[in-house]
Amino acid sequence: MATQLHVAYSGTFDGSAAFASGPNYCAQNDVNKALNACMEVYQDLQLNRLEQTTRDWSAQGKIDNAAGLNGDPVYVFSGSSDSTVERPVATALNDYYARFGANVLYNKSTTAGHAWISPHGPNACTATANPWINNCGIDAEREFLGHLLGSVNAPAATPSGSLIQFDQNKYVPDGAAKPISMDEKGFAYIPDTCESGAACKVVVTLHGCKQGYSYQGFGTQFIDKAYLNEYADTNNLIVLYPQAIATTTLDNPNGCWNWWGYQGDADYARHGGKQIETIMGMVKALSGDGPSTPPPTGSITLPSVDAEDGYIKAASGGANPAVGTYENTYGLALGRGTDGQYNRTVLSFDTSAIPAGKQITRAYVTLTRSSGSGDPWTSPAGNRLLVDVHNGCLGGCAIETTDWAATTTAGSAAEITAFSSGSNSSTNLSTTGLSAINPSGRTQIRLRFEQNQTATAYLFVNKDTQATLTVDYQ
Repeated sequence: MATQLHVAYSGTFDGSAAFASGPNYCAQNDVNKALNACMEVYQDLQLNRLEQTTRDWSAQGKIDNAAGLNGDPVYVFSGSSDSTVERPVATALNDYYARFGANVLYNKSTTAGHAWISPHGPNACTATANPWINNCGIDAEREFLGHLLGSVNAPAATPSGSLIQFDQNKYVPDGAAKPISMDEKGFAYIPDTCESGAACKVVVTLHGCKQGYSYQGFGTQFIDKAYLNEYADTNNLIVLYPQAIATTTLDNPNGCWNWWGYQGDADYARHGGKQIETIMGMVKALSGDGPSTPPPTGSITLPSVDAEDGYIKAASGGANPAVGTYENTYGLALGRGTDGQYNRTVLSFDTSAIPAGKQITRAYVTLTRSSGSGDPWTSPAGNRLLVDVHNGCLGGCAIETTDWAATTTAGSAAEITAFSSGSNSSTNLSTTGLSAINPSGRTQIRLRFEQNQTATAYLFVNKDTQATLTVDYQ
């Protein structure tokens, strides 16, 4: 993806660096070539054809003038223990750029496995394993940043700038990130000098497959360990971290960037490619050429207060409510149990941790399923698991029988769609739901099904993993 951005928009980008990657348009819109020519070498990757395609696209205006690649610094890295993207593939990337006159620095001297290479890497050099960040005893960031920029100052001991989170939806041509396998959340690291008005360069940094923020709880590991923020502080660099996500289909199950044409995007490697244009929108915004810069946002994820969480069971219509007693054994109950009672769960959050004076722009709840029986979303058909939000506590903060039917500040503020295992997040809270969040104390959330189940159908949540409330603000 780094190569695609550089080649498609060589008038914007001054160079590129790639760990374990093949030449531009290597897959030629074919997943079989992606697997067998651009990762392993069972097929010829057709370097002559790839070069000609680049020259043709340049002549047709489908990418920037390929002459812009001449003299550009390019860094290529390939480890001898990498069996995911084999050495001849990376060598082809080196040769591809050389054909356009780029100034290529090719590091093929380490025993690295398939990974990003960083002094902060928790993995041994030869590993190919989560989180795919390896320590090979070298400072690869100094090496490639020095090549791209000419020279670099020594890194800061600890980053002191700001990591901001922003809404990627606003940069997608169609306004929706998830349909193009991009996360709604993106990140940018802003050094204090850049925040204060210094002229700064932008480094677009693209995580690998399975390294996105939202991929199976991966979070900010890549951002924290890539060893770029330390150099950003001392070299006036803004580091943009766009985020891809996995698809629920087989198009992109590992949350990779689109380098083989998934989801039918035939323009993925040239002007008009959905992910390319989205990232370009972010770059233009940071340079002041776009409609607006990424807003100075922040985000906080709050675990529920376990001692105050609980569930209440009641007969139809809320008759004879009682506090549930199986939280520690099975989890918090939702739906109709084997006793014929209907269960609702209340979660308590200390939202005073939200920084004072901030405007809350988005919030959602995340649950982890422990177990269950049947499908409470289909009993009856179309049943919905709703999220009610209350400013403060529903009486006392600890669970009590009156919580089953208590009036909340914002009813039906969000919905949690069906899930049979793992974790799932609600839709974003409605405007009234956001207004109900109490920034100076407790906020309680009640989970309830919209309709009573017609037969036994329930789930337990959060036995071993606390529910969370994620709040974005600016």
